[in-house]
Amino acid sequence: MKKITSALISVFDKSGLDQIVNKLNGSGIKLYSTGGTYDYIKKLNIDIKKVEDLTSYPSILNGRVKTLHPKIFGGILKTDSKSDKNDAEKYDIPDIDLVIVDLYPFSDTLKKTDEVDEIIEKIDIGGVSLIRAAAKNYKSVLCISSKSQYQDLINLLDKDAGSSIITRKEFATKAFENTMNYDSEISKYFNNTSLIKKKLRYGENPHQEGVFIGDINKNLNQLHGKEISFNNLLDIDSAINLIKDLSFEENVFAILKHNNPCGVAIRSKLVDAYKDSLSSDNVSAFGGVLATNSKIDFETANEINKLFFEILIAPSFEQNALDILKSKKNRIILKLTQYPNNESNYRSCLGGELRQTVDKIVDSSENFKIVTKTSPNKSITDDLVFASVISKHTKSNCIILVKDYKLIGSGMGQVSRIDALNHAIEKSKKFGFQSDLTSCVMASDAFFPFKDCVELAHANNIKNIIQPGGSIRDNESIDFCDKHKMTMIFTGTRHFRH
Repeated sequence: MKKITSALISVFDKSGLDQIVNKLNGSGIKLYSTGGTYDYIKKLNIDIKKVEDLTSYPSILNGRVKTLHPKIFGGILKTDSKSDKNDAEKYDIPDIDLVIVDLYPFSDTLKKTDEVDEIIEKIDIGGVSLIRAAAKNYKSVLCISSKSQYQDLINLLDKDAGSSIITRKEFATKAFENTMNYDSEISKYFNNTSLIKKKLRYGENPHQEGVFIGDINKNLNQLHGKEISFNNLLDIDSAINLIKDLSFEENVFAILKHNNPCGVAIRSKLVDAYKDSLSSDNVSAFGGVLATNSKIDFETANEINKLFFEILIAPSFEQNALDILKSKKNRIILKLTQYPNNESNYRSCLGGELRQTVDKIVDSSENFKIVTKTSPNKSITDDLVFASVISKHTKSNCIILVKDYKLIGSGMGQVSRIDALNHAIEKSKKFGFQSDLTSCVMASDAFFPFKDCVELAHANNIKNIIQPGGSIRDNESIDFCDKHKMTMIFTGTRHFRH
């Protein structure tokens, strides 16, 4: 157990600090501080020493340089080695075995202003340096890098004003996490400010303003067509990510409308993949977004040219194919140069921001769990994988119907799963696939809360189902499937897409 003898305190937010410094002072711990923190503590009638008195150097550059001095960092970084002790004695370096720092509120500043100079001033330098130095030397120094740790510090002080090396390492780990997140916010800001901010004609609707912040040329080259709109960008993103997840197969062709797949097929020839994708729902395909993972050849281009579409995305084009497709001046033709590899996605919410890691899981038969007595054969299993991937890229709640690597029915964006299934069956029948239901597969993006979906599936001769599983009523659906010799597979992974 290492006793705390001296502490350096430098915080932006002073709330809760009074309790801490009173505890430290009561334990006989020597206190050092800077600027506003010093003034705050001094008003509490607590004995405290200015950092400037240690360094013999004033705070300069409007307070931006206060603690960046060998005496401060020497006090934090020195070890018990003989040479360090000699240096400390030679240069009159103090002992500092507790560092309490919180950082300038960079993220909060971003929310309040767009003024670059003000934002830049809230990038903490000294605070981050103090935290990193203290965390690095955790064998000798306890680092408090957030006010959320104040209570933990009070608990230590209540015991015997000391800490174990295990405790100090735990605090050091948190310190590095805090500086990592802080730097990440700064990096994100600089990336955004360095990227092109492209003003769009309007946002999702004509009465809304729209702007794209980013570099579309990182993933795409526009070969032809009109300016890309706000809604175009959303559709492009959805199309590329769907194709990316299906690229374990050749000649995938997808048609999307309003961010949802309305036609998807895989065939040995690209032109057949396009035709079958179109036949999935040739009504919704009108004005849609087309995407493939294969080179557009002349034959396929000739067929595509018959359709009115907004956007075509492909990794490459035969020159004569491109010539045909360019016959309509407004068509947006995009060459996919690489798939995006974002680690996070973002969405505004309640005046703030929601952030999550990207859903990178692609369902595969290796992870499937057959929960019924009846098992699928190879072709059915392949269709189940295909259907499950499509469901991942379809708005929730959704049901996907597939036969022979072709989308034959979809129900998306419904408030209940049974509604989604009814919609999928209705669309399948509308486009002439009623007879295909007998040998099709059905995928759901989330579990079935009741057995009504498998009952409806059975009533329409659908016998093969894939879903995440996880409902407290799973057994009801499984038992029904077993009774009627249906197949059901659990993926173990939910793919909500709101």
